[in-house]
Amino acid sequence: MDVSLNVWALTIVGLCALIAVDFFIGGRKPHAVSIKEAGVWTIVWVALAALFGLGLFVFGGGQASGEFFAGYITEKSLSVDNLFVFVLIMAKFAVPPIYQQRVLMVGVLIALVLRAVFIGAGAAIIANFSWVFYLFGAFLIWTAWKLIQDARSGEEDEEFEENRLLKAVERRVPSTSVYHGTKLFITENGKRLMTPMLVVMLAIGTTDVLFALDSIPAIFGLTQDPYIVFTANAFALMGLRQLYFLIGGLLKKLVHLSYGLSIILGFIGVKLVLHALHESGVSVPEISIPVSLGVICAVLIVTTITSLRASKKQAEAEAADRKDSLGV
Repeated sequence: MDVSLNVWALTIVGLCALIAVDFFIGGRKPHAVSIKEAGVWTIVWVALAALFGLGLFVFGGGQASGEFFAGYITEKSLSVDNLFVFVLIMAKFAVPPIYQQRVLMVGVLIALVLRAVFIGAGAAIIANFSWVFYLFGAFLIWTAWKLIQDARSGEEDEEFEENRLLKAVERRVPSTSVYHGTKLFITENGKRLMTPMLVVMLAIGTTDVLFALDSIPAIFGLTQDPYIVFTANAFALMGLRQLYFLIGGLLKKLVHLSYGLSIILGFIGVKLVLHALHESGVSVPEISIPVSLGVICAVLIVTTITSLRASKKQAEAEAADRKDSLGV
């Protein structure tokens, strides 16, 4: 898809305008986000992504639109995994509920900027070295296998471990452990101090880079168009804040999510390897975008249904055990 510099500029300006509207309507005044508010904004962001995809269909054709929706759904599903870590970060830094949405908003913006850098680098590498598809494919297949192994062993991160960048900032910049509203810096006794608000924003934004290591190669496995890769990531990330408040309580019920994500990553990894072989002149079948979109949607639907059923059975079993222990 041939995208001019003007279209890129208009897209970035449009995304910035949407972010500004989101901030001034729902995020400017610190408050605890209700399920209703999170639900409404989630619907708004999904609808905006759908409209953008339809716009691509009108102006770019079915191929571009299909690649966008496949990429968006993949990035959205992978971003749910981010939410588990965001919950740990909020708990570690004891972020008051009224400030959590501000933290997520700025943290997601930091993540979006960092991902844009990743996408630019990835597009440049792919344009010059087609063999990188083998590396991307192998990495996704390995990541899928590791996800399955972790899920089977029952390993879960119960504590958030700060990355090196965050540790370096905390060592070098004087800080305070007390929140002062939404202020990022305060002055105490003539000394400028960094507040926990800035620290946790950096934690959200920089931690997302770790997730980008598998999500960026995954979407490049669906499309090599930098414009589609960027916009799919942007729409997936910008609705992440509302999704955090909407399904925060349901995260623990998605017990099969790791299996679903591993299947998706493994599938895209195989798709990348087949594409690399095809580019090398080997006669192999390639997986089309409609097939990719169908597989991704089917895996997510099945994973969600089986997760909720398993969680319900576990809750019923625990309730029965409590009754037995009480002699009821």
